Amino acid sequence: MTELHSLLERQLAGEQQTFARPLRLLVRRPAVTCDPGDAVSVAAARMRAEGVGSVVVTDGTGHPVGIFTERDLIPVAIEGRLGQPLSAVMTRDPLGLPGHTPAYEGALAMTARGIRHVLVLDDAGRLAGVVSERDLFSLQRLGLGELSMEIRMAKGVDTLAQLADAIRKLARLLVEQGVAAEQLTLFVSVLNDRLCQRILDLARNAHAIDRIAWCWLAFGSEGRLEQTFATDQDNGLLFESHAGERPQEARARLLPFARAVNEALDACGFPLCKGNIMASNPELCLTFDEWKAKLNGWLQHSDPEALLDAAICFDFRALAGDARLADRLREWMLGLTRTRQNFLRLMAENALQAKPPLGWIRDFTTEGEHTLNLKLYGVRPFVDAARVYALGRALPQTNTAERLRAAGKAGALAPGEAESLSAAFFFLQQVRLRHQAQFAESLAKQPEDAANRIDPSSLNELDRRTLREAFRLARDLQSRLAMDYHLK
Repeated sequence: MTELHSLLERQLAGEQQTFARPLRLLVRRPAVTCDPGDAVSVAAARMRAEGVGSVVVTDGTGHPVGIFTERDLIPVAIEGRLGQPLSAVMTRDPLGLPGHTPAYEGALAMTARGIRHVLVLDDAGRLAGVVSERDLFSLQRLGLGELSMEIRMAKGVDTLAQLADAIRKLARLLVEQGVAAEQLTLFVSVLNDRLCQRILDLARNAHAIDRIAWCWLAFGSEGRLEQTFATDQDNGLLFESHAGERPQEARARLLPFARAVNEALDACGFPLCKGNIMASNPELCLTFDEWKAKLNGWLQHSDPEALLDAAICFDFRALAGDARLADRLREWMLGLTRTRQNFLRLMAENALQAKPPLGWIRDFTTEGEHTLNLKLYGVRPFVDAARVYALGRALPQTNTAERLRAAGKAGALAPGEAESLSAAFFFLQQVRLRHQAQFAESLAKQPEDAANRIDPSSLNELDRRTLREAFRLARDLQSRLAMDYHLK
């Protein structure tokens, strides 16, 4: 692993800004397109001739209406439907982003949706090109290519534990080089996703879970794509059994599989959740109907534990398995949450509990040993408020910044406010990451909240001023939330 990190250090100096480049600069060639009426066989032949993995289906004006990929081709070919028009089998409404969008936002969107291509659009919304996951992650940029390949080839948990350590070392290197928090948390989350997916592959091969459709759900910071150095695991399982198997029978087969995954993640440096928010907990290994009942129960009860569980689990994201199960659950959930004003009001009230530590005389109100808890009093106000707006406006995003931006577009926040809030949120994350990187090797030996406690006097004057401004924006966000939900 030492040789790998030497290579990363040599590459980093000239490549650390790659993900800040606009997507249009990553377009390598004109997009390969087809018409909606073209047969699947025509699209397949065109993909082979052009050496690409997808074709974009466009209308007569050059606007994209669908995408058809190699992954889509396989079931269609097996079923003998090559003569069907693309309009019958394509993925409709593919993700398209303006060409000026930073590459890291495209990567974040790909990861959140579990897709491998993003369409690049011109100012008129017409197709300008396609950027693939390979363009973003497989060009040896920042070591992502090397580590991703190593993870895919890993044969056991011992190797994956070493690679998890390599991810943390790479993250510390990126912090030292000044990579922005939004990019950094994306890098860490993408690689941790790959790691967990490989663990799931290995565990699936060792357990008899055939004839069960399942989806591994990431909760909490992992679900939001906001992992830092100090993070435990929060996850669950959503499943549907086939061939008449009863839910309890399928669950009995899934729980040993989930336990093996949780233990493997623990061995890789993601501690078991003390609150047992894990897929190996029978209460979080549920069928679609059982998850609906659990979520509905949280929506109907106002006790603090229900609010805490809801806060963690409502940030779910499909990590592996059949993502369509998670999509169905999210669609059902958002159709319900927007109508539960009493629950949203309680969530908003809960979001006001952690007041930003702004002082009247001094800059900050500190606690023991003159420190601030940046997670509890800095990051949490943004996370909690963004969640309330997402649930109240039926916004599908789970990432905090994406939720704030979507809330801005939906009219819940004033123009420009969402970007200011996102910038403040990421500044707080940056300070947390810098602090955690200083003693990342010994985090497990530190007090539970030490990873998030900083002494503001240790910051330079510019950072202290920016920190105060970030806290002020968090306070303003809480004030807006209180006004929206008629809270004092």
